[in-house]
Amino acid sequence: MFVYQSVDGIKETDLPVGRKRSLRTGYTTGTCAAAATKAALSALVSGNKLPKVNVSLPKDKHIVIDIAWIKFVDERSVTASVIKDGGDDPDVTNGAEIWSTVSLLESSNKIMIDGGIGVGRVTKPGLGLEIGKAAINPTPLKMINQAIGEILEKQQKNRYGLSILISVPKGEEIAKRTDNPRLGIIGGISILGTTGIVIPYSTASFAASIRQSIDVSIAMGSDSVILTTGGRSEDFARSIFGNSIADHAYIQIGDFIGFSIKQCAIKKIKKAYVIGFIGKLTKMAMGVKQTHVKGSNVDMNFLATLANRCGANNELVKKIKLANTARHVGELIDQSGLSMFYDVLCEEVYNHLSKDSPSDLQIKIILLDFTGKVIGNFPN
Repeated sequence: MFVYQSVDGIKETDLPVGRKRSLRTGYTTGTCAAAATKAALSALVSGNKLPKVNVSLPKDKHIVIDIAWIKFVDERSVTASVIKDGGDDPDVTNGAEIWSTVSLLESSNKIMIDGGIGVGRVTKPGLGLEIGKAAINPTPLKMINQAIGEILEKQQKNRYGLSILISVPKGEEIAKRTDNPRLGIIGGISILGTTGIVIPYSTASFAASIRQSIDVSIAMGSDSVILTTGGRSEDFARSIFGNSIADHAYIQIGDFIGFSIKQCAIKKIKKAYVIGFIGKLTKMAMGVKQTHVKGSNVDMNFLATLANRCGANNELVKKIKLANTARHVGELIDQSGLSMFYDVLCEEVYNHLSKDSPSDLQIKIILLDFTGKVIGNFPN
């Protein structure tokens, strides 16, 4: 039996694929940056070089991270290093050094967080980050700020202005093996993470987990399921449906939309809600059944054609063809006021998924924006 490790709310599932072994979880570059910052700041204000630090993760989780080394640059600046450990999940950043250099500022209340060597800079729109800024995503920024707060709250007699510089010495080299250059993130990797934890999986184990989750839902008396592409979309879905949908009916399907819909049909589920953001749903609308970022790219010409069907003018169609990401297309659509585009996109998803379910399965597609608002659905 194969054991899918239980971490951060993921249920442990026994999988019949051979001998027993546990997939080892890892942690994100964002968690590394927060840990290095906490260690460096602690050394700076107290003189103590901590071998480990406790990092606060989203959803009130915690993880203990080993510190590789801590060095005093001068009496007002300290650098700490963490080695990224992705667990059993294959990732190009595994083994990378993540540094945080914390320096005291003259200001008594200002905290500045930026990217140094090996952290990419945003040069194109559509990434949810300001152009020209370091590619440090919102959740890692929150984690870094929380780590700072946990140290400073112990220093009530002192108030510090701080400069935090996150660096990845080999980041520029690593970034060449990612999509960052194509997306317009230049000069290094992104500091990422939404949960702080990397949950490893193989195709077989994740598929088995989905299949068994559907079985559990049926056994518990549910005939409807909520299929979400990840934890963030599930959280938003729960806020939409409230207590009207049982907890066991929420199933994270990752990139396995085609497999999930087929399993719902085979197991006689009556209704499947598919909920996600524009990137994943665009791939589904293109007919992609396995939507991992490395396996498929968003076709801007496809989205431009959809916009044209909705009455977009020639200027908007041209802009969409040149767009950087699906999220960038969404920004262009919002600026134009062509809101019906989102319903049409959902209809395309519905049409493709319906081909995979020649049964009585009812499918409902719901498209969210990045604040959790429903911006498109089909059938209405």
